[in-house]
Amino acid sequence: MLGLGVLAGVGSLTASCGLVGDDRRIRIIVTENAPFQEPTQIAERILEDEGWTFDATYVTDIIQPNTAVDNGEYDVNFFQNISYLRQFNEDNDLDLEPIFFMFEQPSGIYSSQHHSLEDLPDGAQVALPVDTANNGRGIRLLARAGLIEIDESKWVAELSTRDITSNPRDLEFVEVDQQSVGQIYPDVDAVFGFARLLAEIDVMPDEVLIMETEEEALPFALTVCARPGFREEEPEKYEALKSAYHSDEVREWYGEYLDGLLTPAFDRDIDSAWEDVNEH
Repeated sequence: MLGLGVLAGVGSLTASCGLVGDDRRIRIIVTENAPFQEPTQIAERILEDEGWTFDATYVTDIIQPNTAVDNGEYDVNFFQNISYLRQFNEDNDLDLEPIFFMFEQPSGIYSSQHHSLEDLPDGAQVALPVDTANNGRGIRLLARAGLIEIDESKWVAELSTRDITSNPRDLEFVEVDQQSVGQIYPDVDAVFGFARLLAEIDVMPDEVLIMETEEEALPFALTVCARPGFREEEPEKYEALKSAYHSDEVREWYGEYLDGLLTPAFDRDIDSAWEDVNEH
């Protein structure tokens, strides 16, 4: 797979040749795993049948897809939830925005060694995602279960271990890349992880120790994102993209993937959810 540095050069070259301005060309940068890649390939077939040129680049990076959209190398990206986007915008002085939801995924705390959270011993190691937007989700669940106390005034996507006000079991927190949860799962007492990542190592949701509610999970629904004004300035591209990604074929794919573990969020109001996230 080409490195993003090489891709950046390719993007600059095509821009200088005038190809980026092609009204029938859509460029997207997508995370390289099934719930993102497979629906994108379905959307690609639909769009190309409608006469679009669809250029998709698949990566594992969770930083450069946003900078690549911001600097105009790509029209849109598909890899993140809206809380991560809000935090990324704040940290990097950007103003990217979500343009439509794709799917929701249940997330919770799992353990290969213990049958309940009450069984966690003093000093237990608990793995949490290192990125700010997801780190607090695990912390909030531990607080809801009564294992720790937290500063309840902090919004979940801004919570960190610094906001733990009481930790009577002296839990030890290990921060890891969210995609590494499957690798570290056997080696720690518990992990907070996305159900789809655990399912990929045959750990299913019925084994979860505590799970987010639907309301708790909404700010972390996955979305397609673009530069501000994309919907208004490129309405044909926007409508074509949304129609292809929200097609019956894509909905059916999610229904079959991991026995329907992921829920299409096609009908969720992206603007209302984005406004709620930014109010925090």
